[in-house]
Amino acid sequence: MRVRTPAFITILVTALTLTTAGTATAASGEYVALGDSAAAGPLILPPDLSSPGCLRSLADYPHVAASQLGVPLKDVTCSGATTADMYAPQSTETGPVPPQLDALSAATRTVTVTIGGNDVGLVGAATSCINLLPGINPDCVDRYTAGGHDQLAEKIAAFEPTWGALLDAIHAKAPNADVYLAGYGTYLPHNGCWPIAPLTPRDANYIQGSIDKTNAALARQAAAHDARYVDVRTASIGHDVCKLPGVKWFESVIPTAVAAPLHPNATGMRHIGALVAATIGG
Repeated sequence: MRVRTPAFITILVTALTLTTAGTATAASGEYVALGDSAAAGPLILPPDLSSPGCLRSLADYPHVAASQLGVPLKDVTCSGATTADMYAPQSTETGPVPPQLDALSAATRTVTVTIGGNDVGLVGAATSCINLLPGINPDCVDRYTAGGHDQLAEKIAAFEPTWGALLDAIHAKAPNADVYLAGYGTYLPHNGCWPIAPLTPRDANYIQGSIDKTNAALARQAAAHDARYVDVRTASIGHDVCKLPGVKWFESVIPTAVAAPLHPNATGMRHIGALVAATIGG
């Protein structure tokens, strides 16, 4: 057996110490989650009572991802948030909450953000298209595209640079962090599933198409502003609101699980959190 010299042992111990320290630093780096209700998980149990007006869940995707990664989490996601609420206090039913960007610092190592849906009014558009009497009530897509102008597409195009500017602001506040921009899911299959989702086929395709346009804009901005895009849409194909409980990741107008209508449920948050964790870990 070869005898280890004192010099070799010293080098080995030093190397192991540095490796262990590096691993501990990576594992202890703070993860900050920003975003709207698609990240906060309104009504999913258990609630986060630290900011009750945000309707944030302790089982939202940031909590799932942080648990799988083994890192400390600062979750400031808030239902109803717009890009403006990243920079200024957001009003909630229980009082204002601080600007979400205030949660970032040089100590932040990972940032996830889901934003944009409220900027362009995706949920409002979907609820305005509810049609209990198709064939009698007109399709709402005609209203949104009257005069050859697609209102939602125009809003998405107008907001796209704002999302890029937000990513720049995140990097400025958290210069040592990796940033991940998570998109929105496949809520509706082709032609929908009236009456489970009470939208006509044309309206269902228009709403999901607008979600897809939002995702495409977010992906472009992530690529242009040093962030990684997390493609929730592709991962959630086959898990739309029309599927059975336990399969679907999102709830329809009348939820079958404790979750907000037209939002991810607990099953969805588990899978989206795992996707985010895998993206970060990869």
